[in-house]
Formats: sequence, structure tokens, C-alpha cells
Amino acid sequence: MRGRWTMRWVLVSLLAVAALMSAGVVLGPTRTGEPGRPADAAAPAAATHDLDAYVARTTAHLRQVPGDWQSWAQLGMAHVQLARLSYDPAHYPAAAAALRRSLRVRPTDNAAALTGLGALAAAQHDFRGALRHARGAVAADRYSADAYGVLTDAYVELGRYREATAAVQRMLDLRPDTGSFARASYLFELHGDTARATRLMRQALDVATGPGDITFALLHLGELAFNAGDLTTAAARFGEGLARTPGQPALLAGRARVAAARGDLAGALTDLRAATAALPTVDHLVTQSEVLSAAGDRAAAARTDELVRVGARLPGVTPASTDIDLVLFYADHGAAADAVAKGRALLAARPSVSVETAYAWALHAAGRDREALAHANRGLRLGTRDAKAHYYRGMIRLALHDRDGARADLRRALAINPYFSLRYGPAARQALTTLGGRA
Repeated sequence: MRGRWTMRWVLVSLLAVAALMSAGVVLGPTRTGEPGRPADAAAPAAATHDLDAYVARTTAHLRQVPGDWQSWAQLGMAHVQLARLSYDPAHYPAAAAALRRSLRVRPTDNAAALTGLGALAAAQHDFRGALRHARGAVAADRYSADAYGVLTDAYVELGRYREATAAVQRMLDLRPDTGSFARASYLFELHGDTARATRLMRQALDVATGPGDITFALLHLGELAFNAGDLTTAAARFGEGLARTPGQPALLAGRARVAAARGDLAGALTDLRAATAALPTVDHLVTQSEVLSAAGDRAAAARTDELVRVGARLPGVTPASTDIDLVLFYADHGAAADAVAKGRALLAARPSVSVETAYAWALHAAGRDREALAHANRGLRLGTRDAKAHYYRGMIRLALHDRDGARADLRRALAINPYFSLRYGPAARQALTTLGGRA
């Protein structure tokens, strides 16, 4: 479930504020991944060109009409979108300046600017700030579906799932569109109802009106299928998405996982090299390293792992913005102390079930299995059908000599998705054999 863990809030939080861009700029959906990782990660030049042109026009307009608070809000969201498409965080200060200018011009009843500030805070991994701004936006306009979307995202990442469910229901009531259906889908997925999650994502596809929305829905339908072990459906969804958006990195990575699961390691590496060349995220690099290892190229896998380490040391990477995948990477690569430290900081900032699970694995790597088990249990408290989460808990239970519990979790992991991991799958089967269970 790694791809679904990587900050899914990004996928939908910007989609939620699309209505702010009513002056001709349409925001595409983004996704739960690295900071600012887009669903349409290839970032077609035409998309950024249109946004750049919009920013230029709006900036010129605001020189003439500086009191147009709505245009200031739209300009701020355009900069947030440009950061998403270009992976350039330099747009964030411009976004904040424009959104705060909108609030200075109209300090009350300005849901648009508050919603934009909430989306900006979420993009920078400040979920408590996102919650504060979203609540202000809802107070200013209780009919703003966009505000309820950002509110949902903040509640999800803060582990407040009951409130998230209420917020997304309100959003669905106000505007049943791709963004609201996608959020509802994710909440059902977290609660283990993958059938309903898939139905809702199909509805998100049915109502999608733009190419970005369609690609977004196809990507996550593919991921839902893969996470359930349905390689045929996953391949079809990823393939349909790539036919519409050739070269899109997340879709390439998805197709690569299917290929690797089918034993086509060469095909998987072709797609992963293209994906990481366009978007070298931790998720994509780790997947590439695992495929290289499975193919017997340990040296290339080690070089890929080093790219992850180098990226983690770049300026701007803080404990609060650490990706879940990075915590897991450190836990699996002999850096347990770093994994625990980063996991602890991440849990303080984002106490979600996904972070609980990652922190549990970090604690296991550090030999702190009693603590790890408590967090692993919390990570599965909603009943999420997550093969890796069950594998992690199974191995933690095994370390604690709970053979029955370990056997149950490892069987569950392989039943949910027998292809869940090139790294962990063989270990799960071997452990089950040792425990006298059927793999």
C-alpha cells in the first residue's frame, strides 16, 4: 500500500479548491504522496504554460485593480498549483502573499482565501494549520464544498476519522464531484471496505470532466485493484491512464509493479527508469531498487538507494515533512535510529493510521517490539485491508514469540495481496513455512 500511503491528501486537497480558479484556470487532482506530488506528475508543458499565462494576466489585472480580493485568492491558488506541477516550492511564498493580500482587502467572509491558505498549509505538511484555516473558511461560508474538502484532508491526516467522515459527507451533499467521491473512497478504503471504495472511485471517474481528473481516477482505480491482488484490472486501469497521459510517472510505476508481480522484471525496470527520470520520489526509487535487487543487480540497487539518501539530505526536508516511505526506507536499510526519530516526529505532526504503521516498523527495526506492537495495532484499528501493515505486525509478533498471532497476520497479508511486495513477500512466505503455516 506504499503508493497509497504517500500523502494522499495532496491528491485531493488541491482538487478541492478547483472552484477557486473560476476565471479559466482548472486545478487537477493531486494525491496522498510526497509534498506536492501530483496525480498528473508529468506536468505537461501546456498545463504550466496556461497557468503561467493566467498568473501574468491576473498580476497585470491586480496592478490596475488592487482591491479585487477574489483575484488575489485565485492568484494564490494558481501559485499553489504551479508548485504542484513544477515541483518548485518557490511558488509557495508567492501563494501565501497573494492569499494574505486577499484577506487584508477582505478580512471577513473570505472563504476563498482561507480555503487557499488551508490547501497551502496542507501542501507544506502543516495539517493543524490546514485545519485552522479550513474551519475559518467553513465559518465564513458553510456552503463551500472546497472548504469542506480541505477540512476532510486535515482531519484524515490528523487521525480524526469520524470528523473526516462528517466533513466529506457534507462535501458530497454540496458537490458530488471527482474530489468529493475520491475523498469518500479513501475513507472507505481506510475502514477496510474496498468494494465501496472502488465503487466511489468509479463514480469519481464517471463525473470527471477534465483529463487530469480522469487520469487521477484511473490511477487510483488501478492502485485499488493492485492492492487487492487483481493484476488484470490493475494493468487495464494503468494502461488506460497511460493511453490518455503517456509518460505519467505514477501510472508508469503502477504498471511496473504489475509487471514485476508477473515476473517481467525487465519491463518493470523500463517503466521505473522512465518514472524516476521524470519524478525521482522515494516511492518510485525504492520500488526501482527492489526490482533491481530481484533481478540480481545489487550494485545498481545500491546506487538507487544512495539517491534516496542524498535526496533526504537536501535543504527543506524537515522531520515534519518526512515521507512515510522514507521512514520505512531507513528501517529497512540499517538506519533504525533515524527511522525512529523521523517516525516519531512524523507521528507528532500526522497521527494517522498510516504513520502509526510506519512508526511501528521503525521501532521493530530498533528492537523495540513491545512498543512497536502497540503502534502496529493502532495502525490497523480501522480494519484497513493493508497487506504490508499485516506483514509488519506479523513480523513484530514473531519477534515477540507470538507464533499464532504472527501466523494469522502473515496469512492475512498474503490473502489480501499475494503480490504486495518484492521485498517482503518472500520473507512472509518463508516465515509462514517456519511457523508451520500454509503460505
